[in-house]
This record gives sequence, C-alpha cells and structure tokens, in this order.
Amino acid sequence: MEQSLAITRRSASNLALAFVALDPEKRSAMSVLYAFCREVDDVADEDACPLSERRQRLAQWREDVRRACHGAEAVMAVNRELEPVARRYGLPFELFDELIRGVEMDLERVRYESFDELDRYCYRVASVVGLLSIRIFGYTSPGCRDYAVHLGKALQLTNILRDVRHDAQRGRIYLPLALLRQHGVDEQRLLRGELGAGFHAAASAVARRARGHYQRAAELLPMADRRSMVAAECMGAVYWRLLLALERRGFSMPDGAPASLGKAHKLWLVLRTWWRVRSGSLAPNYGAD
Repeated sequence: MEQSLAITRRSASNLALAFVALDPEKRSAMSVLYAFCREVDDVADEDACPLSERRQRLAQWREDVRRACHGAEAVMAVNRELEPVARRYGLPFELFDELIRGVEMDLERVRYESFDELDRYCYRVASVVGLLSIRIFGYTSPGCRDYAVHLGKALQLTNILRDVRHDAQRGRIYLPLALLRQHGVDEQRLLRGELGAGFHAAASAVARRARGHYQRAAELLPMADRRSMVAAECMGAVYWRLLLALERRGFSMPDGAPASLGKAHKLWLVLRTWWRVRSGSLAPNYGAD
C-alpha cells in the first residue's frame, strides 16, 4: 500500500483526514481507493497534456482497473494495490467505470446548462465514490446507498462553490448556465473572476441545493449503519462547516482566496463527530444550522 499511502498523505484532503476514524485495515483500503480517485482526476486536470493523450491514459486506467477488479494482474502500481481491496470488499468494476466516465466529462465539456446535467456529473465523480466507500465501511442496509448518493452530491456541490475562481482560471464553469442567466451573471466576467451581486444569488441557489442533499443524507442514514458510516459522517461534518463558511463570506474571500477550514478545526470536527456517533447521539452532524 506504499504508493497509495504516499499519494493520500500528499493530498492533505478533507476526505483523507476523515480516515482517522477508521480501523487500520479499512483506513488502508480507503487510502487505496482515494489514491485511485486522485490519480485519474490528475490525468484529466493535466491541462498541459493534449486532450487525445489524456483520453488515452484514462482508457488505460479503465482497462487496468478492470483487470484489478476481475482478479487479473494490473500494471499500474495503485491498481496492483487496489486488486486485493476490490476482492476483499467486493468493489465492482462498473462503479470504477462510472467514475472514470465522470472524470472524462471534464475533458469533453467545461459548461453545464442545467442542474440536471450538473447532477449527472456530481453523481459520477462523487456519489459513485460514496457507493464504493460504503462497501469498505461495511454497510448492511440497502437504504445506505441512497445516503451515499445524496452525501456525495452535497460534498461535490460544496467543492464547486469553493473552487469557482480556480475553475474559472482554467476556463471551467460548473454553475449551471441557465442559473447564471437567470441572475444576470455574464459568463466572460465570471471567467475573469468578477463576482458581483448576481453571482452571489446564483451561488446561493447552488448552496440551497447542496443543503437539500445534506439534509436528505442525514435523514436517509439507516440507524443500523450509523457506526459503520462514521468516516462518511466526519466528511459530511467538515464539508457542511465549509459550506457555512462559504455562505458567510459571500462565496469568496476578499483577497480572492477560497474559504477553507484550518487543519485543527477540521480535526476537531472529525473527533467530535466520531464521539457523537460512537456515543449514540442522534443529533445531526450536518444539514441543520
């Protein structure tokens, strides 16, 4: 697991931080899954590389993870580490394929016309990761799958709101164009990083949609799976606080830097959530101010 652990440590991700709530075996498994996600995402984000080459590399990742999931010898180091994890936890190739389809969407389009189109993207790049993760966490109730879908979409919409300026610098706009037109947001001004009152109204609409997904996730988490989903609950708690911070700051810091939570704050949220879940508290970890 050395390659995957190194990738996870370098990332300083909110998701990776939540792994501390897991036992060592599941923590290692999640590090491998996270490393796979990080690697394929980095392929799509390598803007200096021609699109044709990135498509080819993602096709290679797809074929290699197919081998890993079907018990054949994978070529790539992360997929070799993934093979025993996929076997141990029953991770199906179909979900990895769907995840790569989501990553490939970043090669094919840099705009989304409607919430329906954006929803499909969020499902592929985030909810699918949740559906893989709950297998490692050890879910027992079928309802946990709906929980994972909604929580994944909530986290991804929060990421989109956090990264508006960064995405605009790369020519990408994830906020639905129909929503931007509704609030009088000029696409070219947004690409230049000019976030006016109309943008604030549009971003607030996306935040409300994210809130809805957080609330549905909180409602749908089966009681039987509350303890096994502790790492997912930690992720939800951290990203929920990030969403609240984005709302308070108008979705952008005065100097243009995105809102973020300090590492100590995030660790406190993870530990608090872990304690609340372990102690049987029914108070929501997110979705309620």
